[in-house]
Amino acid sequence: MMQQNNHRVRIGIDVGGTFTKAVALDTITGDILAKSTIPTTHFAKTGVSEGILDALHNTIKESGINPHDIELISHSTTQAINALLESDTAKVGIIAMGVGPEKKDVINRTDLHDTSINPEHDIKSCHAFLDTSHLITTDEVQSAIRDLQDKGAKVIVATESFGVDDPSNEEFVMKTASELDVLSTASHEVSGTYGLEIRTLTAVINASVIPKTFQVARFVEDTICNSGITAPLMIMKGDGGVTSMDTFKTKPILTILSGPAASVAGALLYLRITNGIFVEVGGTSTNICTIKNGRPEFKYVTIRDHPTCVRSMDVRVLGVAGGSMVNMQNNRVWRVGPRSAHIAGLKYACFAEPDVLRAGKIVMIKPRESDDEYVAIQCKDDTFAITNTCAANALGLVDKDDYSYANQESAKIAMDMLARYAGMSSFAEIAQSIINTASFDIMKTITKIIQEFKLDSNSVQVIGGGGGASVLVPFVAKQLQLQYVKAKHADVISSIGVASSMLQEELEQSMVNPTPEQINIAHKKIHTVMVEKGAVPESIVIDSQYIAEKSILRITASGNVNLDSSETSRSVFTLDDLKCRASEILCMPKDSIDLGFESDHYAIFVGHVAEKRLFGKKNRHPFLVLDRFGRMKKSVKNGKIFQGGKISILEDLDDYLESRGGDVAPQIYLVNDLKLVDYSGLTSPNHILDAIRQELDENERAAILVEF
Repeated sequence: MMQQNNHRVRIGIDVGGTFTKAVALDTITGDILAKSTIPTTHFAKTGVSEGILDALHNTIKESGINPHDIELISHSTTQAINALLESDTAKVGIIAMGVGPEKKDVINRTDLHDTSINPEHDIKSCHAFLDTSHLITTDEVQSAIRDLQDKGAKVIVATESFGVDDPSNEEFVMKTASELDVLSTASHEVSGTYGLEIRTLTAVINASVIPKTFQVARFVEDTICNSGITAPLMIMKGDGGVTSMDTFKTKPILTILSGPAASVAGALLYLRITNGIFVEVGGTSTNICTIKNGRPEFKYVTIRDHPTCVRSMDVRVLGVAGGSMVNMQNNRVWRVGPRSAHIAGLKYACFAEPDVLRAGKIVMIKPRESDDEYVAIQCKDDTFAITNTCAANALGLVDKDDYSYANQESAKIAMDMLARYAGMSSFAEIAQSIINTASFDIMKTITKIIQEFKLDSNSVQVIGGGGGASVLVPFVAKQLQLQYVKAKHADVISSIGVASSMLQEELEQSMVNPTPEQINIAHKKIHTVMVEKGAVPESIVIDSQYIAEKSILRITASGNVNLDSSETSRSVFTLDDLKCRASEILCMPKDSIDLGFESDHYAIFVGHVAEKRLFGKKNRHPFLVLDRFGRMKKSVKNGKIFQGGKISILEDLDDYLESRGGDVAPQIYLVNDLKLVDYSGLTSPNHILDAIRQELDENERAAILVEF
């Protein structure tokens, strides 16, 4: 391929259970310059890291891009979740701290041998206690660390009651561990919420995979550096943002569901889906996520029945996909998956030569010792798996130009052999049985999602992504009588999502009735973290939300990495794009919506609705705040907007609050160039005015939304 010039390139690499896929994306045009797909290197000496580097180098070679044009390399990872699910974890030494009289209580809440915290005893740990009623010394900490090492600990966790308010003791333990060349983390690093048990549990789960992820991170970083590529290396998190490799080394738990989040990020940032159920079918698993008003749903992650403080996209992961093998019982299809052909080390029968298959015979195999038996075709020199992809191709469900399109003759031969083995009348009967069985859990999950989120089944859209999208998703949509759309570049949509994502961080802090000063300090703290991790300061957007029932202030920040900017990023929406999305979300025609306020990073749209009443009409004005990437940040069913100069905004708002009467203020939000501030934690009108005055002192250009 000819040398490409004047490109600004991002490379996204998605590590799936079956394949590792890389794309080179031109950030200005959005064009895909090259892509590479290789089998995921589960069994290589350096694990999946080897595949990451091979895919990267193949992409650079195919595209002919200059490595100096690469501004960012981002990748998803399966390392943390696989290590946790397979119990490939290190023993963790817990150093719990508290004042003497609290010792028994602190130990009960932090020692994971307690069956109420660790009922299955699947987390390997040992425990020490330090009395902080006096200033703890280096000797005390070193002695505790060495005692824990003698008990088999490979990594240390420091945890203390109220360590989120004053983390100095936890930081001192980490510093001492570092001086002893021992890996460590602390509970305040993984969460800013109170709750010593769950914070400690989350920190220990995180620490248990640090030795593995630290090694992987170092290997990938060193190899990329030695290849002459100077672009920053980022890693995907479960919330759909990317973060630095330093985070992966110290907080790998944040990358849980990294792979599934990558596909959703592609749907949001590249396909710009506003509403729908996104179903990504890979070779090993299927990921399902709800996108509502341009945003995915989120939840706290549970790992092997252990609750954590970590929030991630609400992605339902099912162990069935394009490469899933068939389990038979009593000559009938009993189950499809969870074992995939790739993990079994087998090729798909539908990609074999017809003459090779004809000479074969049906056999039952156990890919791994603990597996059930699965169907395969044993030939002279090879053994082939019968998969969902084989069944779909035999039934003619896959289009010729599709990634999953295979040799139709081979697919029918494989199905015919299995049909005769099972005593069925035709290849179509057994193939349809495989697709029906494989699709059952997907249909059940989508039905549950529609009910859970109260979606309108008449308008909900199912979007298929992943290399195996055409194998299962159109069939599922048809059975459920839902609209179906196949994603553009479905086979590499996860890699596109990784390449398109922005740096994103979230901070949760326990607060009761947060003051303006506390909110401002928290905003500055997360802004500093973003800059330290490589975000362009002027691109950082900060949102805050107070969850009163949990007494938590949740602050999220997103920003562009390195050279990317709001002027050139393809994922940035034009005003017309934003208005179209506002129309979709508000379910109103575009001509009934006006632009109420525009800043560098936000646009506020105002709808105009005349509602009939018994004695005339009443006007209602819904408001919608979108960021420049089309994501809904706030929706208000009816409200009022105040804008202008600092003095006029404060005077108008003060007059309005006085005219209402009462001591409790309405819901009020401030939008300026960089922030959307939710003042729901403040109920006093005077407190709200003080907080807004403080924000306007720093940035006078703002709009105030009042919710009726």
